[in-house]
This record gives sequence, C-alpha cells and structure tokens, in this order.
Amino acid sequence: MKIFGIGFHKTGTTSLGVALNKLGYKVIGPTATLDPDIADKYLELTRTESHHYDAFEDNPWPLVFREMDEMWPDAKFILTVRDPQKWIGSCVKHFGEKSTPMRELIYGKGNGAPLGNEEHYVRTMVAHNEAVRSHFADRPGKLLEMDFSAGDGWEKLCPFLGHPMFAEPFPRTNTVSDRARADRPMTRLMRRGRRMLRPTR
Repeated sequence: MKIFGIGFHKTGTTSLGVALNKLGYKVIGPTATLDPDIADKYLELTRTESHHYDAFEDNPWPLVFREMDEMWPDAKFILTVRDPQKWIGSCVKHFGEKSTPMRELIYGKGNGAPLGNEEHYVRTMVAHNEAVRSHFADRPGKLLEMDFSAGDGWEKLCPFLGHPMFAEPFPRTNTVSDRARADRPMTRLMRRGRRMLRPTR
C-alpha cells in the first residue's frame, strides 16, 4: 500500500515522514525542490519515484494527489493541516524572502517567497486543502486529515493505516527548537533538499 502525504510544507510533513518510517515504511521526503526545471519534470519524476518508495511527504507530492490516486488505486492519502495564520507565520519565519523553483511552481512565478505574498500563500494553501477534500469526499477511508498542532498523533494515524497503536511518543520534528540546533550534523542532513528515510524495523 502506498501512502501519500499531501499537505503543504510547514504543516508537519517532516513529523509525518518520521512517523511513517517508525511504522516500517520506506519514506521519501522533499524531492528536487531546487531543480530549475522542476515545472517540466515533476509529473514524470513523481510517477517514477512512486515505484521505489512506500510513503511520500512534502513537495512535490501535494501537487500530484490526483495523478497518484489514479496510478495507485489502493493508496491512502494524508492531508496535514494547520491554522492558516500560524502556518503563514511559520513560512515567513522559515523562508522569508527566499524563493525556490518548487515554490515558484506552487505559488506562481514571482510569488515563491512568502514574505510579501502572505495572502496569496494562504489562498493557495486553503484552495489546495479544499480541492483535496472535494476529490476524496465520496470515498471514506481514503483520506485522513491530521493537525499535529492540535495534538493529532498515533491515535488517528495507526487505525487509518491498519497498524496497532505505537508505544512511543509521536514525533514532533522540524520545530523552532530543532532549527535552533541546525549546526548539528543530523539536523543538517534532514534539511537537505532531498531526504530518504528507511524503515527502522
């Protein structure tokens, strides 16, 4: 079974990836976010990569939930959500004036940096979430929404995936305190443009 995390960045995507890894899935995180030609490549790239992993989170996976649903009819999808104002505050604090080819693809040319484009960012994120809900509205059991800032964790994720309850605390990663330790080798590794997490059991 394939599991696609299709929530926007800064909604707990890293925590979701770590949690899925702990459940035994081979996870891939952000992929080719700095590739200047990503707009021309992301469909082929995601179709190819979807054969090599069990679970997927962060960009560009939110952009291809329809394609992955068609390609993998038995897949399940997880929409990570967050209060829009807290979300955009986190985006501005984390990305500021910096843009990337991936965010240009998501938000439009010239809108890749959140600072100065706050309203556009929020509209785009809200529209995405509504599109996801509409797409899966008539298929119960295909989509799970999780709000980690509201305390969602194993009690929602495990039943959705058919797993017994996981004993240890739910991972909360890439937080402000995590980023304050960015000089540590493991943190630097997790912040690369592409992460590949392998099952721990």
